Amino acid sequence: MFEKLFLLVKSNAGAAVINNPVIPAGKSEAVINEASSSIIEVLKGQLENGKMKDLVKMFQFPDIKNSALVTSIINRFANKLNKFYSIDPKVAIATATSLIMPVMQQMVQQSKDDKDGEFAIQNFISKLSGGADLSLLVNNYLAA
Repeated sequence: MFEKLFLLVKSNAGAAVINNPVIPAGKSEAVINEASSSIIEVLKGQLENGKMKDLVKMFQFPDIKNSALVTSIINRFANKLNKFYSIDPKVAIATATSLIMPVMQQMVQQSKDDKDGEFAIQNFISKLSGGADLSLLVNNYLAA
């Protein structure tokens, strides 16, 4: 699942990362890793903080543009761009937004299109939680 997420980020990285003059030469792959890890860190943090319902809700009723989770991912990634690559904060936010928004939209869409795939909500949450079977709890949130 994490490899598939990396590939999804990489497939969306053209204008935002690979062809972006603010990304230091030769650092595109590292920046793509930072974007992927930002997504995983924020979503995993939701589980660790007992906010699985909010995570399920994002996949069930996606409003990516107004999602607090997506905003958190964008901010985390932008902070990494600023801290590790010395990218101006405003430019970092714009870069992060241009990459994370389409990735999250595609990820949510894939979770709906392939109910048994790696991005299916039950499988995704299981991977984030380290393999725990949380399907009953996820199903309860989906039914609510």
